[in-house]
Amino acid sequence: MTTQVTTQQQNTGMSLGELMHSPAVVGKLNEVWSSPQMANSFMSSVISVANGNPQLRKAQPMSIIGAAMVAATMQLQVIPTLGQAYLIPYGPQCQLQVGYLGILQLCQRSGQFKKILAAPVHEGEYISGDEFDEDYVFDKKQKKSDKVIGYMAKFELLNGFTKVAYWDIDKVKAHAQKFSQAFRAGYNSPWKSDFDAMAQKTVLKSILKFAPKSVEMQRAITFDQSVVNTNVSDVQDLDIDAFAPEYVDNLESEKKENLAAKAAEAVKAEAAAKKEDKK
Repeated sequence: MTTQVTTQQQNTGMSLGELMHSPAVVGKLNEVWSSPQMANSFMSSVISVANGNPQLRKAQPMSIIGAAMVAATMQLQVIPTLGQAYLIPYGPQCQLQVGYLGILQLCQRSGQFKKILAAPVHEGEYISGDEFDEDYVFDKKQKKSDKVIGYMAKFELLNGFTKVAYWDIDKVKAHAQKFSQAFRAGYNSPWKSDFDAMAQKTVLKSILKFAPKSVEMQRAITFDQSVVNTNVSDVQDLDIDAFAPEYVDNLESEKKENLAAKAAEAVKAEAAAKKEDKK
């Protein structure tokens, strides 16, 4: 279920750089990164990413702090080229988006997986399969071209439990259209800059609900594609455990779906009423 972003991050009057180097933020980052050097490197990367994105520079500093702090608790870097986590501008707010490589890293850290992967499927490689029986057959030797027709994901736990999924390209795009405003609007986002990675992450996430989750994995799923509300008016009061996700991307789709559902119910009710009148 999604909730509209109604809580504005407090404007502290401090710049992002000042906030990042405040004793409260430095202290929290030192705790999660285990060393001042790693914490300093992370702080520098957050400031660099924000300064390098004109839209992100307009976002409220505390919103960026919230998203960055959540990424830090999972020890995921926010440098876009690493593909672990992204800071995405959303009007005056900053949205956290966990990347495909970030999801993979968290799964591997959990120690629960024997194998885990996702990959694009090219024309000719998909042989057969059924989403209910999950008896998918792929053959790379049958590849006919570089055209991507879909994406597959699979994991095997240490106890032998296996889950696999395949989405064709239309299903992936439909999902992005429904759940990502950045994709719908054509904004510069991971869906635009690295479609393959986002598609692989999407299909992989669809089966991870059947896997055991570490605290980090649960946090990633909870905060992915959300604006992080820090719930504080003073940076000195930062408490990561009090952070709350506020989802924004699929509000429009939900509104349309709700309207469509209500319209369908109205049509059914009208038809039932006419049927009764004829009796």
